[in-house]
Amino acid sequence: MPAAPFAKRAGGRGQVPAAAQAKRGWKGMEFRNGSGRIGVNMPDRQALLAEVGARLRERRGFALATLNLDHLAKLRRDAAFRAAYAAQDLVCADGNPVVWLSRLAGRPVELLPGSDLVLPLVREAAAAGRPVALFGSRAEALERAADVLERAVPGLKVAARIAPPMGFAPEGPAARVALDTLAASGAGLVLVALGAPRQERFAALGRARHPQLGFASVGAGLDFLAGTQRRAPLWVRRMALEWLWRAAAEPGRLAGRYARCAAVLPGLALWALRLRGRGGGDVRARALGARRRGG
Repeated sequence: MPAAPFAKRAGGRGQVPAAAQAKRGWKGMEFRNGSGRIGVNMPDRQALLAEVGARLRERRGFALATLNLDHLAKLRRDAAFRAAYAAQDLVCADGNPVVWLSRLAGRPVELLPGSDLVLPLVREAAAAGRPVALFGSRAEALERAADVLERAVPGLKVAARIAPPMGFAPEGPAARVALDTLAASGAGLVLVALGAPRQERFAALGRARHPQLGFASVGAGLDFLAGTQRRAPLWVRRMALEWLWRAAAEPGRLAGRYARCAAVLPGLALWALRLRGRGGGDVRARALGARRRGG
């Protein structure tokens, strides 16, 4: 099914949650996607962690996606991915192009890569007294990641570690069995590390099947934490060149992806300028963008 217009849908999913609305009327950044729109409704880390913490304490589920340029390119041609994004409650910006486009639109958002959110999200779960489950990647990586997390976050319980087999279908019978196992483990937060679009599709199914659970799609975050994959050095990330570092490391796999991303960027920039012409965001949001630029 197509994604419904952002911030105008019934039921609350995709709308700007209370933690973000508190930012003096911040409207959220949105991207046109065929007949619908995909929106970033979490402006910064403070708003995201406040919303996640509240939901964990109140045992209200959620699905969290971290939007990047690759996702925006995939969403144009993948109806199942669009449907999965339409089911996400919380969306933040994972990728500098999304941040730059939000500034161009006058609706600035903070860069919040999924890999950087693993520890903060787990700390929120521990503070709420909710166990965590790890799903995806490989068994060795999950064991190492669980050990790192339990040592880093006092009182944390990792209730389940499930590495699905090759060819795992995110909405098939095995996915439903896995979701039931995760729910039976007592976990309140599930970190999903399957890569896009499978992790968002799995999280959307889980959100519907077990609405008391929180699902966060974190990509390679658990592998980075476990040390089974190497992330770009911090200085490379600070220069917004992580994409180039990755392309140099895996040119065969990533050349086509980055070409597709480059192809959609001009249209996204024009859309951002149209949003800016409609009034963009509020004064507080523009101030947030100025601080991110060092102004």
